[in-house]
Amino acid sequence: MRLLFVLQRRREATAASLARELEVSVRTLYRDVAALMAAGVPLWTEPGPRGGIRLVEGWRTKLDGLTADEAGALSLSAAPQVVAELGLASVAASARAKLDATLPAELRSRAAKLRERFLLDAPGWFSRRDPLAWLPAVAEAVWSERRLVLVYASGSGAASGPHATRRVDPLGLVLKAGTWYLVARHRRALRTYRVGRIQRATVRAERFERPAAFELAQYWANAAAAFDVSLLRYRCTLRLTARGMLRVPELIPGDAVRAMLLRATLSDASGWRTVALRLESEDVALGQLIGLGEDVEVVEPASLRARFATLAARMAARHRTASGRAKTREGA
Repeated sequence: MRLLFVLQRRREATAASLARELEVSVRTLYRDVAALMAAGVPLWTEPGPRGGIRLVEGWRTKLDGLTADEAGALSLSAAPQVVAELGLASVAASARAKLDATLPAELRSRAAKLRERFLLDAPGWFSRRDPLAWLPAVAEAVWSERRLVLVYASGSGAASGPHATRRVDPLGLVLKAGTWYLVARHRRALRTYRVGRIQRATVRAERFERPAAFELAQYWANAAAAFDVSLLRYRCTLRLTARGMLRVPELIPGDAVRAMLLRATLSDASGWRTVALRLESEDVALGQLIGLGEDVEVVEPASLRARFATLAARMAARHRTASGRAKTREGA
């Protein structure tokens, strides 16, 4: 079937190129060609250096190219609220109706069953939804490659706060944990704008030339990694047990922290390893690292080590007192 769909797309190809694309041997490819011809598919082969395998012009299979799983995945490809925010709710409803109408009964039933049982809810818990009045206009500009004039609220994004007007080339939209971001070029530099802070978006008639080397997914991955690292400004040195090394990523998620752990020194005679970490602040470090319990020792800075010792002493004293009270109550 894969061979049939490839030939339907390309109409003509050499056996060697088809074998490479389908990742099979040339001998296997010729067996598949013979099987298709035996099934009535109008193929013909032409020998020689310029020869190849051809599908008769104008012939197309009546078989549907979608499997049941593919049809179901297509029906779940976007969350309803995401489609609505982009202003495409009616278009999506029309597309789904057309898809359902053209699918065979078995695949239509499978797709409907998946929609009944699985739902993508993009926003995180306890998050306040951004105002998205200008998202459809921004999406239109991204799609049509037209310049945008943004009135953008800096800082907290409050309407009463300071504003800036920027003319940008919109390159892509990213939905991260329920929050929309616009990736755009401003004065030859790539910038990221939170759509919820856009106070006004005007789509201009003029078009821009999209950078040939720009890849949205790669840019976002790099920007997200740089943002994670920018938050980690507080330096500390720790000694960790083997169990502590394993537990740090559980308490402090992020690729940046995992990369720091890879640079830890080899275990000493007692099995402890020394690692230099960068965290957000001393308060955050204290709250995150205290969860490692006896598997961590703060080496420096001295202020964090002292706070660890004070907190641990208070916890020990409190638990000893609570135990004594419990014994007193039992004796009474």
